[in-house]
Amino acid sequence: MGDKKEGISRRSFLNAGIAAFATAAAVPGLLQAARFQAGSLQVWSCGGLAEAFGQANSLYEQRNGIKINYTGAFAGALGKSLIGGAVTEVFAGRVLQLAKTLRSDNKMLYFRPLCFTEYVLVTPLGNPAGIQSVQDLAKPGVKVILPLGASPPGGDAVMGILKKAGIDQAVLKNMIEKESCVIKMMPAIINGEGAASIVERRLTRQAAFAGQVEVLPIPEALFPPGPLTFTIGVMQYAKDRALADDYVNFICSVEGQAIFERHGFIPASSDKGQTLVEKLGVKDG
Repeated sequence: MGDKKEGISRRSFLNAGIAAFATAAAVPGLLQAARFQAGSLQVWSCGGLAEAFGQANSLYEQRNGIKINYTGAFAGALGKSLIGGAVTEVFAGRVLQLAKTLRSDNKMLYFRPLCFTEYVLVTPLGNPAGIQSVQDLAKPGVKVILPLGASPPGGDAVMGILKKAGIDQAVLKNMIEKESCVIKMMPAIINGEGAASIVERRLTRQAAFAGQVEVLPIPEALFPPGPLTFTIGVMQYAKDRALADDYVNFICSVEGQAIFERHGFIPASSDKGQTLVEKLGVKDG
């Protein structure tokens, strides 16, 4: 009688285990989540990466059953707050020096190259002014709208391109509007109020603007190096190091990098990205 009860008990235990496994397998991410101690991860990034991270985070959450608590904001503000003592677990920021500062302050455990941005010319569809190169912005009568009042990546970088091309003063004479926000500026180009502007390629991939402007290349030699680089790193405050590492590995994987490429960035893992990694010295240590 005792053997029978023991058999039933053991059979019930096994059946319960099988049922639990089946339930876990039926819920995406539940088995993967069991690998980690924490059920959520706090991720901060500069706002320019927000659309790409939104898509990447959704995929990671679905795959792993982990909640990503994401904040995207101006990199300078986030960086300043982190240096001042604010806490997050993973940080993806613009400008290599910021990552190096966080590392030297022992606030970041390590960082990896994430992606690079690039600048392009945009015109209304059909390019009515016949813009072919950045030098055309200096031609008399060309109506130029520039985001010179925007945060440094949108303002200082654009001015740096014009200065390096030797046309800054001529273009400023053609400027009919100085915008403080690249997002607010784009409709003015789309509607034909301005003949051309300079923006990051990522802007042309956003849902609100995709397919609504002509996009023309700017020589890479004119790009200011500072704002080009985005890195991603694990902070010392990561509650579950294995989870933080796994998330960064996913973002830097072929699949994760493809998401950033679709959003207008140059993946660090691509051939061009690897060239920029070497050229700009995007290495930890």
